[in-house]
Amino acid sequence: MIDFFIKVKQQKAQNLPFVLYRKPNDIKLVGFFQNNDHLYFAENFEETGFVFAPFEGSQMILIPKNQSVKWEALITSFKENEDSDFTDSEDRLAKEHFEKLVQKGIDAIAKGTLKKVVLSRKEIVDLSNFDLVSIFEKLIQSYPTAFCYCWFHPKIGLWMGATPERLLKANNNTFDTMALAGTQKLQGAKEVVWEKKEMEEQQFVTDFILNNLKNLTSEVAVSSPYTLQAGTLAHIKTDIEGVINENSSLKQVVSVLHPTPAVCGLPKEAAKVFILENEGYDREYYTGFLGELNKEGFDKEELKSDLYVNLRCMQIKIASNLAMTQAHLYMGCGITKDSIPENEWKESINKSATMKRVL
Repeated sequence: MIDFFIKVKQQKAQNLPFVLYRKPNDIKLVGFFQNNDHLYFAENFEETGFVFAPFEGSQMILIPKNQSVKWEALITSFKENEDSDFTDSEDRLAKEHFEKLVQKGIDAIAKGTLKKVVLSRKEIVDLSNFDLVSIFEKLIQSYPTAFCYCWFHPKIGLWMGATPERLLKANNNTFDTMALAGTQKLQGAKEVVWEKKEMEEQQFVTDFILNNLKNLTSEVAVSSPYTLQAGTLAHIKTDIEGVINENSSLKQVVSVLHPTPAVCGLPKEAAKVFILENEGYDREYYTGFLGELNKEGFDKEELKSDLYVNLRCMQIKIASNLAMTQAHLYMGCGITKDSIPENEWKESINKSATMKRVL
């Protein structure tokens, strides 16, 4: 693993694009190191490599396999970090602003324009002694069940995260995806109990996915909802799998799923417009998606894609004076008619604390 991280530091020092990632419950670390600083794009999803796509817009960046060196390493030490309490001085202005935004969302839902909307905020944290490798190591140790990554392109920036949500896994024409919603903090060994609001919110997500996939797919199977643990948080999850029709493409399935109701809302277009008009900042790649595109399986005929929603992530703004480096953290909350602005603020604080533990 040491050689692997030396390679990462060299690539970063040369200002060349790379991505490192570890899949959920895996002990293998994978890196793609691009050998030039060109910006490549995934246009028709027939390309092979690692894709990194924004919340809004069609510029899906690709680190192409044929322009990169691929490295793999086994992760050596492995322990889940205990929750270290991060005491946070509450930012009254940010709280006021976010609660106002949430109230606006609740009002739009009461009017009937939306059923659900996911509203988010950004928090900036100063990092005086930022070290990419040690933060990434901490990320993979704290979140064994998440998709952990660190992505860099000199023309875009540096992003890292540990996301609990898969957008889509495809193997030729079979696929599986998930409906994820609801959040609560785990209380030791206490059993997780979900309230009606969270159960409903999660059912919205499941129904949306099923309705939108029905014209593109056949033989769809759905699990019962169950609790998923992600770090110190719990969510409700339903597994969905099926077959993509012969005349449909991977790109069509992705564009139907993204942005999912878990990061945008319902109806999708109306929620997206509401977010873009009211959030007051650019999400960029937060709530976009990322992952392997058309990786060859053991059998050369087999093409596998494995894409995740970019949640629990941060953008690192490295300053020329290293002491001025900052992390931009992103947190969102699903708003329904029963939401209470103050509770949503607390949920966003829980989510930012999860990321701050790593910093």
